[in-house]
Amino acid sequence: MTLAAVRVPVWRAMAAIIRRDLRASLRQRQDLLNPLLFFFMVVTLFPLGVSPEVSFLQQAGTGILWVAALLSTLLSLDHLFRHDFDDGTLEQMMLQPQPLFLLVLAKSLAHWLLTGLPLVMLAPVLGIMLHLDGNSIGILCLTLLIGTPVLSLIGAIGAALTLGLRAGGVLLSLLIIPLYIPVLIFGTGTVAAASNGAPVGGYLALMMAFLVLAVTLAPFASAAALKISLSNS
Repeated sequence: MTLAAVRVPVWRAMAAIIRRDLRASLRQRQDLLNPLLFFFMVVTLFPLGVSPEVSFLQQAGTGILWVAALLSTLLSLDHLFRHDFDDGTLEQMMLQPQPLFLLVLAKSLAHWLLTGLPLVMLAPVLGIMLHLDGNSIGILCLTLLIGTPVLSLIGAIGAALTLGLRAGGVLLSLLIIPLYIPVLIFGTGTVAAASNGAPVGGYLALMMAFLVLAVTLAPFASAAALKISLSNS
């Protein structure tokens, strides 16, 4: 399925891309389930490999969940533009009259709906398994709700830059993980502050700033990277 080269409202073109990606993921369920299974396996196996003590899990549980969510998001990024690149849809997107950065933003939103949002929904169950208290689980879900879209938006830049490369998955990890570190630090720091009774407003404000910056800047960078990758392919 490709987008017709006609002038339609931008919001309708973005909605069409989101619907298309959601339907495609339902047909290729392994791409949808792999990040969730990876997230679940990492969190459940960590106590077996390190320590099952309740005090340790309560202290390290937030970091475990955030690192697992980060790696699960990274696992699915290689497919963000790959299928569209293989079937020629990406070239059709670049020929559309709508701005390419908005179409990239739609694909990043679809990626978050398929990967980030399920991780947020699964986090409370795994938080209970790691003996986190109710307040920590609530703040954790809030930080994941703010932070996982940032992971998808930043990851789209790396996915666009490594598009078409034979070892793109390894290079993608090397490019993106350093950019994920601030989100990881403030995501875990927010929950740690909440568990210690400290105010978390400043942490959440910084995470919202990360989200605003990512929504504002990342689609432009991803669109430019796509043009470079397609011109070199």
